[in-house]
Formats: sequence, structure tokens, C-alpha cells
Amino acid sequence: MSIVVTGATGHLGRLVIAALLAADVPAEGIAAAVRDKEKAADLAAHGIELRLADYDRPETLAGTFRAGDRVLLVSGSEVGRRVPQHTAVIEAARAAGVAQLAYTGVLGGPEADFQLAAEHQVTEQLILGSGLPYTFLRNGWYTENYTENLAPVLEHGAVVGNAGEGRVASAARADYAAAAAAVLTGEGHLGKAYELSGDTAWSFAEYAAELSRQTGGTIAYREVPPAARLEILTGAGLPESLAEVLVDVDHAIERGLLARTTGDLARLTGRPTTPLADSVAEALKA
Repeated sequence: MSIVVTGATGHLGRLVIAALLAADVPAEGIAAAVRDKEKAADLAAHGIELRLADYDRPETLAGTFRAGDRVLLVSGSEVGRRVPQHTAVIEAARAAGVAQLAYTGVLGGPEADFQLAAEHQVTEQLILGSGLPYTFLRNGWYTENYTENLAPVLEHGAVVGNAGEGRVASAARADYAAAAAAVLTGEGHLGKAYELSGDTAWSFAEYAAELSRQTGGTIAYREVPPAARLEILTGAGLPESLAEVLVDVDHAIERGLLARTTGDLARLTGRPTTPLADSVAEALKA
């Protein structure tokens, strides 16, 4: 039996593997499911088994999972293609007879009524229909969604959005990774759905104020209409379909759908979630 992490060379997947190792899971008990083994050479060097898994090529998934494996399905990053990709993984996991399929969905699960949630909701239903022992990790927003691209914010002195006074209970990716590791190594998590979010929700005005405090500059939150935000995002080079999703997410934030502070994330990790100020400081240092 192995703990198998899909998307293991991605941001979240790598952090999950790091969290497993930090929890004293031996490297030989971990398998990294990757599309390109060359990109995972560093993982192999640590003694972690590499298994080929291309979501878009179901035939590659035949040997990815083994009976008794505990599997983390990290959701695909390509919005609009996730359902067929996830379907291929679920079918391969079912055929192999895995002992657990944990899935990284979205905060709110079936109650989330914004565009980005739709594919996650379909995936959860597919997992339920498969009969596999499951755990749903309904992740809230990653703080890095904002802090990883600070250059234009600092250049223009503005955080731009269409979220109004809405709040975001975000947490660092490492927090969500630690929760996934806890679920994959612990007991009592089968058949559970965890609503994962940060301990404290913040507004974009508060985020801008924190950036101002740490940089010594003046950064403000600039509210724009959805159409204007769409134009800004596409003007920056984002595909229109992705830009529409991001505008819709801000509308969901305005309606309070990403502000839930359930405490599930802190309970799973056994520690408070990473404060916004710490994530900002780390991003500025980088």
C-alpha cells in the first residue's frame, strides 16, 4: 500500500509530499503520480516512486494505482477540461480497488453556485457514484492566488477587483497540503467532507492596507464594474474564458461564498492557519 499524490509536480502536490515526509511517512511509502517523470527527478532522488499519470490519456492510468492505495486526486488546473480528466482518474482508482480517494474540491461543495465550482460538484458526484471510499477536501481560496503576482499591484499602487466589501477566508497552500497529509495518514476520515478555509476572513481593502503597511507605500483597493475587470484581465493576456471565471469568483466573494470560517482546516492540521500578514511578508521577501 502506498500514499499516491496525483499532480505531484504542481504547487499543491509538492507541498503535500513535503507534508507527508514531515509527518514521518517513509519515502518508499509515497508514490508521485506525474505526467512528466523528468520534472519529478528530485522526488525520485528522495526515494519516492514515480508513476505515470496523464489525466488526458486514460491509458496511462492503468498502472497508476494499486489495491489498498490511499490516493489524493488533486483537481486538474484546466478549467473546462476537469470532468473528463477526473473521470479517467476515478475509473482507474475504482478498477484498482484503492482504499481511499481524497479529492480537492471547492469550499461550499454542492452549495457553491459560482462557475468555478461546477466541475468540482460533478466530480464529487462521480466519486459518490463510483462506490469508492472517499474524503472530500473542499478547499477555500489560496492566499497565493493574490500574493504570487504582486508586481502589477505594486507598480500601479492598486488592488483591482469587483468583489465589493466581500471577504475571503483564505489560507496558505501549505495549510491545505498539511490537511491533505493528515487525511491521508490518519483514520476516521472516510465518508467525510471537510470545508477548509482560513481562520480569519479579510476584505480587499484590508489586503491593500496590509500591503501598504509592509511596503511603506500607498496601495488602495480599487473597485471596478465586472465588465471593466474583464477588460483589464483580458488586456493582461488572460484568455477570456478564464477572465470570466475570475470575475465570477469576485462576485461570489461579494456574496460571501468564500468567507466561511469553519475551523476544519485548523482542526485537521492541529495549528492555526497562516495569517494573511505572514503570506504577504513571504511574498515580498521572495
